[in-house]
Order: sequence, then structure tokens, then C-alpha cells
Amino acid sequence: MKAFLFDLNGTMIHDMDYHTTAWHRLLNEELGGQFTWEELKPQMYGKNQEFLVRMFGPERFTAAEIERLSRQKEERYQAEFRPHLQLLPGLLEFLQGAKERGIPVAIGSAAIPFNIDFVLDGLDIRPYIQAVVSADDVTESKPHPETFLKAAARLGVEPKDCLVFEDVPKGAEAARNAGMPCVILTTTHQEAEFDYLDNVVHFAPDFRDAFFRQLL
Repeated sequence: MKAFLFDLNGTMIHDMDYHTTAWHRLLNEELGGQFTWEELKPQMYGKNQEFLVRMFGPERFTAAEIERLSRQKEERYQAEFRPHLQLLPGLLEFLQGAKERGIPVAIGSAAIPFNIDFVLDGLDIRPYIQAVVSADDVTESKPHPETFLKAAARLGVEPKDCLVFEDVPKGAEAARNAGMPCVILTTTHQEAEFDYLDNVVHFAPDFRDAFFRQLL
């Protein structure tokens, strides 16, 4: 592979439960929802505004309200997760190895820049990342391939030469739609949930097993 494309949440850091908790409290305690954790979890993909529409329908909120709620949720998430902010085990060494070998790395995430900056600056890993594609950079969210295709273009690498790292089925599906193989970090979903995808080449709980050393 000539480039590595990373999703962020649940893939580089183990934080998806904190996102779900922040939404769960906001939707139920302040917006009058009655959603269970199990109802929210499969909806945890794509842009925040898309998530709110999926949960409440297209007529509930104005654009300004969606922007305010999105920011409020992310501030809650960051406050709760900040003491636990760390890369998945083995990832720093993998990023260092990629940089030493001249393999470019991009982030392709549905997160807003506010959250991406929280991770990149909080963990001081900007030197290892050559390009970032956020929610603000795309029109179509995963499983549409736009995020990963744009990340590949920004690195100047053909899609077929990119390896994607993801943690959710919709993200792996976006990689397939972009013509890219995908590695799954099993922080959020079980292997069986990816059975319908033919582009998944490996499953791992983190970046410490020998498979990742073979990529460098």
C-alpha cells in the first residue's frame, strides 16, 4: 500500500462510548427523547446534523439549532473524554514507522474540525498526518466514498493503492465503495457485523499485532 487512510473516532482513539453517552444524555434529558443505548449505537455514523435528522426527523430543528446542539454535544464529549485521551496501543509506533518509510497518512472522518483538532493537538500527532478530510469537507457522508476519495486525492495516491482503517460497517462500506481494502479495529463492532463486506482484510483490537508491522 502507498498510503494509509484513517477514520478517527473508534479507530485511532477508543472514544465511541463517550460520543454515544453525550448524545444519549442530550437527546433524552434536554430534547425529550426516549432513546435507548441500543437504539442510538447503530446510528452513530455520519455528520451530526444527519444523526439528528435520523433520530428526530427533518422538521424538528432549524439549521441554527442543529449547529448549536452539535457544538454542545461535542463540548460535553470532550470534557468527559479528555482525561482518557490516548491513541490505541501500538498506533504511535505504526505512525512513526509510516513516516520513516515515507508512507503518507490521512484522516478521513465524519468528525467536525473542532473534534479532529482536539485529538491531533491533544496528542501532538500532526507531524504524522499529511492530510485531513472532515465533515466540513464533504457533501456526502459515509458510506458514500467521497471522504476517502478526497483523502486519497489530497495525498496524490490512487484509491486502489490506499489502505483504510475503520471501526464501523458504514465506514468499511465507504472504503469498499471507494475501491479500497479495509482493516477493522474491533473497538465498537463485532466481526460478524462486517460479514456482508468483501474488502475487509484484517480485524484487530489495536495496532500491536504482527499484521501491522508487515504493512511497513
